[in-house]
Amino acid sequence: MYQVIARKYRPQNFAELIGQEHVKTTLENAIASGRIAHGYIFSGHRGTGKTTVARILARCLNCEKGPTATPCGVCASCTEIAQGSSVDVIEIDAASNRGINEMRELRESVRFRPARDRYKVFIVDEAHQITSEAFNALLKTLEEPPEWVVFVLCTTEAHKIPSTISSRCQQFSFRTVDFPALVGRMEWIAQQEGIEADAETLSVLAQAGEGSVRDSLSALDQAIACCGTKLDAAQVRELLGVFGLESLEQVTTALGASASDNAGRQMLEIVAELDANGRSLQHFARELARFMRNLLVARIAGTGTRLIAASPAEQKRLVDIASSFSEEDLTRFLKLSLDLFRDLQSSQQPRLHLEMGLLRLVHAGRLQPIEEALAALGGASTGGAGLPARAGSPDPAVGSPRTAGARTPRADQEVRPSASAPPTTAAVVVGADLRARLHAAMVEAKQVHLADAIEHCEVTESPTEVAFLTPKLYQMYLKGAEFENIVRRVTGRPVKVTVKVGETTAAPGLGSVASALPAAASVKPDEAAQRALAHPEVKRFQELFPASQVRTVRNLRENES
Repeated sequence: MYQVIARKYRPQNFAELIGQEHVKTTLENAIASGRIAHGYIFSGHRGTGKTTVARILARCLNCEKGPTATPCGVCASCTEIAQGSSVDVIEIDAASNRGINEMRELRESVRFRPARDRYKVFIVDEAHQITSEAFNALLKTLEEPPEWVVFVLCTTEAHKIPSTISSRCQQFSFRTVDFPALVGRMEWIAQQEGIEADAETLSVLAQAGEGSVRDSLSALDQAIACCGTKLDAAQVRELLGVFGLESLEQVTTALGASASDNAGRQMLEIVAELDANGRSLQHFARELARFMRNLLVARIAGTGTRLIAASPAEQKRLVDIASSFSEEDLTRFLKLSLDLFRDLQSSQQPRLHLEMGLLRLVHAGRLQPIEEALAALGGASTGGAGLPARAGSPDPAVGSPRTAGARTPRADQEVRPSASAPPTTAAVVVGADLRARLHAAMVEAKQVHLADAIEHCEVTESPTEVAFLTPKLYQMYLKGAEFENIVRRVTGRPVKVTVKVGETTAAPGLGSVASALPAAASVKPDEAAQRALAHPEVKRFQELFPASQVRTVRNLRENES
């Protein structure tokens, strides 16, 4: 009868064990010195060797030449333990034997000496599923068992083991197996089985296991059943549903071209192809998040790092791709990819979510970090207000998504109204003149909030009425007797003041409070204010942020006294 590879090549002694050096060394020294504990807890990721080490420990304790760290493997005890038929090594599945009655039977069994061997070893798999009452029934026995009993509790969730139990046992935490060790183990097994597999194929199988030896060997068994004696990386990826770098690189290619309008279409085509081929969109989102993580690590650590589970050729390719992006970009992409994977877990429309998530990645690639804009104020000479654009990105517009072709006026250019702007009517011209006079009056009265509100209003004037059209944000400022009195004083006649809420087309262009100060003789700017407004860095800032306003200028020297 055929025996699967994971069982056929199960380690039978500590020398064959891979990836758990700390556990192996400690147990070997304990056996050699005769310091054998009565209880052990083996915890860790699935498929890392917990039950295997428990069986090896039982062989070491019960070998005819033992206790020894190197069991012979040929005596009756060693062969029976390897076959799982030893009467003195009892394996219990706690998932189906978790109640108090089963623990009482185990407690009764502990009282009897081994039938033949030196120790009676109880190996309890999935020990965290034992109920609290059953653990309490076992507590006293586990604390003071007979000298011939050894308990080994294996679990993937050590935090669920009660502290009263864990405090009475020695605990060993099993680690996931390193990628190179896992690939080397599968390469050796492939040679033993006469299987031809290149480094890329073994890398795909090791990645599928995610550090679990058993999972990787199960994937190898499946690949052999599919491909025969010669494994092909593309076929193995298709079999396991793993996305290669070529598929995922399409996303980064579109992100690199995020400046163009074609990037969004490329993303939508990627989703359409996945959906047409019946690929799992959730799986793609998971692989995309892992791909973005590997790109970020490759950007930081470079090639030859153990932090990326990939072959040397794949690591080099990841470094080449990551060099096109900054760490900030990749961090942002990783966060968005993780959010996308999370949303797809419960989505009823996975295609729509995936399309939206990939388009968000495109928009994120067009963003200009505010740090770059602020750094340019330190004296970067890029010619006018333009900032150096990043590779694969359009001209930057500070603080907003960059749009291809967008430009900021240079310092020596005057911003003029667009020739295509609609001609203004006489009523609007009169209103604009009144708006400017009202703005100056508000500044003179030191009503800064009213001045801001007037700046965002449309004003129309008739012989008997002055009407204000304002955004809702400024409505509250345009109410009250003080505001109406200023309006009547500026118009020079008693008029009705009407305020309506609505969208306006008036662009703030009346100047800042500081620039309006000359209209009021009582608050004329002094020499220090003029010098501040004429400072090159202040002008530079205004060029970078055209909509910014200098609301007030203070002379700090006057405050020193």
